[in-house]
Amino acid sequence: MLNDRDAVFTRTLALAEQAIGLSDPNPRVGCVLLAADGAVIGEGHTQRAGEAHAEIMALRAARAAGLDPRGATAVVSLEPCSHHGRTPPCCDALVEAGVARVLVASTDPNPQVAGRGIERLRAAGIEVELVGGAWGMAARELNIGFFSRMERGLPWVRLKIAASLDGRTALENGASQWITGPEARADGHAWRRRAGAVLTGIGTVRDDDPRLDVRLVPSALQPLRVVVDSRLELAPAARLLAPPGLVLVACALDPDGAEQASRAAALRDGGAELVCLPGAGNKVDLGRLLQHLAEREQVNELHIEAGHKLNGSLLRASLVDELLVYLAPTLLGLGREMAAFGPLSSLTEALAFGFTGVERVGADLRLLARRRE
Repeated sequence: MLNDRDAVFTRTLALAEQAIGLSDPNPRVGCVLLAADGAVIGEGHTQRAGEAHAEIMALRAARAAGLDPRGATAVVSLEPCSHHGRTPPCCDALVEAGVARVLVASTDPNPQVAGRGIERLRAAGIEVELVGGAWGMAARELNIGFFSRMERGLPWVRLKIAASLDGRTALENGASQWITGPEARADGHAWRRRAGAVLTGIGTVRDDDPRLDVRLVPSALQPLRVVVDSRLELAPAARLLAPPGLVLVACALDPDGAEQASRAAALRDGGAELVCLPGAGNKVDLGRLLQHLAEREQVNELHIEAGHKLNGSLLRASLVDELLVYLAPTLLGLGREMAAFGPLSSLTEALAFGFTGVERVGADLRLLARRRE
């Protein structure tokens, strides 16, 4: 039984977390169905896109157990959808099931919903309470990328860096495997699993030949792998072109131009999709790339694992929302920096972030910091 509101929302958010690496591009939502005495009669979370949402899963669980949801209270982390997408509206399912009350942690930022779900339930005679507060913030935090895409038209951009205590990400000769320990690397894959896409630059591909997939933690989905490759220099034999997952190559040259057509054809034959987004200096326009990822690829969270040059370009353009930094208890001396930008003429020009989390992971430290507005 869950008679305590905090307990039921804790469970609801825990269910929603189970949709990480599963429900993208849909939000991560949990639902708990309670009988009048507080007994849990059904629960569920969002499945793969095009499959059942949290409310449907909870109703199915109740019915499979031979329990009647009529008169029940549905506790959901995000407002039930009110529109026909790949699945019918969850509002209709709750109404048809005869639930008496719905507790909602947060409204849905999708303009197709955005309060309409609550209105629709109330119009059907169902009591609805928008709880908000700490639970609303927790639901938003769990879906920070979905809120970003809906409200800003951009993914939530998280820049991951593994460095020594003196801020070096590699030796001068480029050697970087491995600065941090196995626990930090596995934790980094858990953050990759949150993302709809993992982005890197052609320099990192040349130096490290990374796979950029999720393999150190279980994941139902693989993120889209994105390479910023202005001149289409990506080798068709690069490991990130191998399954699993899809690959998008962002270039600044017309991939069908005479000089690069053969390279483009080889990459397409290898399964990559190409998008041409030219910007200043014959470089990829990074701002347009983020817009493309949000609009065309429906990426909620963008996880970046790149080198100091691309990191610097993203930071200079104010395109990074959050830093995910692993610090190893080592000193490397001369070597490659976290991000190449500057020099600054004054400390007031510094890029300001605020720490939101500090935690030990194995022998290393994990720092989380968000950009200050």
